Formats: sequence, structure tokens, C-alpha cells
Amino acid sequence: MRAKITYFVTAAVLVFYFVLVGGRGLMLIRHGTLLTVTFGVAVLILPVIGVWFLWKNTQFARRANALAAELDAEGGLPVDDLLRTPSGRIDRDSADAVFTKRREETEDAPDDWRAWFKLAVAYQDARDTPRARKAMQRAIALRASSSPAPSSPAAPSSPSGA
Repeated sequence: MRAKITYFVTAAVLVFYFVLVGGRGLMLIRHGTLLTVTFGVAVLILPVIGVWFLWKNTQFARRANALAAELDAEGGLPVDDLLRTPSGRIDRDSADAVFTKRREETEDAPDDWRAWFKLAVAYQDARDTPRARKAMQRAIALRASSSPAPSSPAAPSSPSGA
């Protein structure tokens, strides 16, 4: 719940910022000189990109949460029984062991969104966020399609890049 509150507060601050920047861009455009119109258009590009980025991330989070809810209803959510360091961080060796298991499950069932979801969680536990996101996107795409994807990506690699 804390993560959702943080996300919504951050999103609200960003939207406020986009409105402020957009207002400045419009003010520059209304001034009417070639220089101010050019700067105004350039300033307006930033909020447009920001809104698009925020929208795409919100969609991703909603879809990933929907998969988590479905998996939870089935009783298939991965259990977090990883070892932790004294500071509370996940132990790297423990995460790597679970990752190896999840990678094998995904290789055995490359068209199963549940396996890709669990692999995404394992990537995240191993602190490999870019691959976690790609694996979650794959899970979302597989869940959304009624038939298997035409081409499956290469076998997942280890989070340390080996």
C-alpha cells in the first residue's frame, strides 16, 4: 500500500510540474516573437513526453498488478522466502538460486505468462530491473493474447549477465 501512495503522490507532483511548465511554454508562445515561440514549443515538448511516460508506466503497473491479483487468486504467487542481509536487503546468492529455478521453469514453458511473471519477480529480487521489466512485459503480452506469440525471445540470461 505504501508503494501505491508513493506512486500516486509522485504522479501528482509530476502532473503539477507538467502544468506549470506547460503554462510557461504557452506564455512564451503567446509573446509572439520568433525566439519565444521557438522556446515555447521546445518547453511544451517536455510535458508531452512526461505525460506519455507517466501514462505508459501507469498502464504497465496496472497490468502487472492485475496479473499478480490473478496469480494470487489461483494461489500461484511466488513466496518470498529469500534470505536477507542484516540491513534487510535480499541476499544475492539466495536470489540467484531462485532465479535459476525460475529461468528453467520459463525455458520449459516459454508461452506460460505465469512462468514469465515469476521470472520477472526473480529478476527484480536479483536487482536486475531492466530484465525484470522485459520479463513482466512478456508476461503481460502472453496473458493478453489468446494464442502464443509468433516469435519467442531468446532464452533468458542470468541477472549478472553471465
